[in-house]
Amino acid sequence: MIFPVIVTAQNNDSTVKVESTYITLSEVIINQKLDVASFIARVKADTTFYKAFKSLRIVGYTSINDIRMLGKRGKLQASLNGKSKQIVENGCRKMEVISQKTTGNFYDNKGNYNYYTASMYAQLFFTNGTVCGENNIVGNKTLNSDGLSGMEKHKAQLKMLFFNPGRRIKGLPLISGKTAIFDRAMIGNYNMRIDFDDNLNAYIFRITVKPGRESNVVIKEMTTWFDQKNFEVLARNYSLKYDASVYSFDVQMKVRMTRFNGLLIPNLISYNGSWKIMFKKKETGIFTATLSDFNR
Repeated sequence: MIFPVIVTAQNNDSTVKVESTYITLSEVIINQKLDVASFIARVKADTTFYKAFKSLRIVGYTSINDIRMLGKRGKLQASLNGKSKQIVENGCRKMEVISQKTTGNFYDNKGNYNYYTASMYAQLFFTNGTVCGENNIVGNKTLNSDGLSGMEKHKAQLKMLFFNPGRRIKGLPLISGKTAIFDRAMIGNYNMRIDFDDNLNAYIFRITVKPGRESNVVIKEMTTWFDQKNFEVLARNYSLKYDASVYSFDVQMKVRMTRFNGLLIPNLISYNGSWKIMFKKKETGIFTATLSDFNR
């Protein structure tokens, strides 16, 4: 094990070096004598964030969905506001629409989504028909876009950015390595800080890009709240931005977790940003999913 070494101390904060990483510790973290090297190792290996989303596949819940597509100058172009219920029975899940209202050209003439980012949201949070045989086991499974093409490939790539922020992601052309914030080639682009949230009893790990390094990275900022006892991810805010010939995006996301029957599960997911795919118009949207009434 490589133990952290205190390098500097200013304004009751201290900077420690773990391997090649310099991390600022707040005074409360210093007083708690946190094993910083072990903490960073846990952050790198975390699967609780991804597992929490997989757990949504094995529980019933009610979801309030708010999707707003914006045009020039932030004007509302189309929207969907509705309430749905996921029902889980005999190892299968299906979705029941309780209420739904749309405005503008949210759907095309054939009833399909008129916006590819809205379609991405639906793939993540809506169930089409009956789906069986799912579980929340993460294991060694990794997200990738192998064997996919066109829009389905882009949807899979969005999932990779959404569920695995901070890791090297296979299948993302031009930017795969730029998402791996702890890799030797990337870590020097970031400032890192550990603090403590008394209300949540959680460690706050904040990563921000250094001034002048913005063009080198995809993840501009990521703040994660880790449970003090078991290091599960209780909440995460992250900002992603990149501009390439294949696609460009500028997105802010927030995820909040709750616990049900021993499972960590998202109960609030929000997305705010723009996405541009080659040969498609730029789309700007604000999506919010509020989940409640969990059952098994």
